[in-house]
Amino acid sequence: MSSIIPMPVKNRERILGKARGLAAKGGSPTVAEFAAAAGVSRASFYRVFGSREALVEALDLQLEPGARERILDAALTLLGARGLSALSMDELATQADVSRATLYRLFPGKAALFTSLVHEYSPLEPVSRLLSTMQGEPPEILMPEIARTFYHTFYGSGESRVGMLRVLFFEISSLAPDTAEAAQDALRTMVGALAVYVMEHMRSGRLRKMPPVLALQSFVGPILFHLITRPLAERVLGLDIDGDQAVTLLADNWLRAMKPEEGDTNG
Repeated sequence: MSSIIPMPVKNRERILGKARGLAAKGGSPTVAEFAAAAGVSRASFYRVFGSREALVEALDLQLEPGARERILDAALTLLGARGLSALSMDELATQADVSRATLYRLFPGKAALFTSLVHEYSPLEPVSRLLSTMQGEPPEILMPEIARTFYHTFYGSGESRVGMLRVLFFEISSLAPDTAEAAQDALRTMVGALAVYVMEHMRSGRLRKMPPVLALQSFVGPILFHLITRPLAERVLGLDIDGDQAVTLLADNWLRAMKPEEGDTNG
C-alpha cells in the first residue's frame, strides 16, 4: 500500500533540493528566487519555512574555510579607504573571495561586521580581562600594564596594525548609526570598568580628584597619539625607543600628574 506524501513535505523537499543548487552558485538568493527555483509560490515557501534564515539554517550550508578571517581582513582595508558608511557588502564579498550568502550568514549587516571588528582587533577584550584579573592592584601597577596592552594590541603581532587603529578610532568617534551600537558596547564594557576603578582610587586618595572621564581621556589620549604617529616618528623624526618602554613612560607621566596634591582629603 503506497503512502501519500503530504504537500507541505513535498514542497519542503523540493525547496531544499533546488535551494542547494541555487546557493552553490553563490550570491544571496531572495525568498522569491528560492520559491521560483522550486516552482512554488512565496506563500507556499513561507508555510514551509517561516523565513529565509530558516531555510538557510535547514540547508546547513558549510561555511567556506577561513571565510571569517578573510572577511575581517578585507573589511579593515576597505574601511581604511572609505569608511563604513560607503562600504559595499558586495565589494567586501568579492575582496574576501567569499559568496554573498557566506558573508551575510556570518555578518547580517554593517553593524554586526563592525561589532566583530571591535571585539577582534580593539583593546576591548584584553583590557577587560586585565581589569578583571588585576582590579585589586594599585594604579602604579595596573595603569602601565593597560598602556602596554594597548601597544601589544596594535604592534604585538609582528606587524603594525596602526591603520586598523585609525579606522576604529574614526568610526567609533563618528557615532554613525551603523557603529553606534558597537561603540556603546565598547564604552560600557571597557571605559565603564576603568572609570569605576579610577573613581575608587580617587576616593581612597591614591589619585587626584577630577571628573573620571577627563582622567581617562588624559591617560588614553597620549597613548593613542603615540601609537598613531609612531611610524611617522620613526621614519621622519628618528624615534628610537622600544614601544613597551614608550607607553610605560606615558603611563608614568599620567600617574605623576594624577598624584594627589597636598591638602586633598578623602571622601
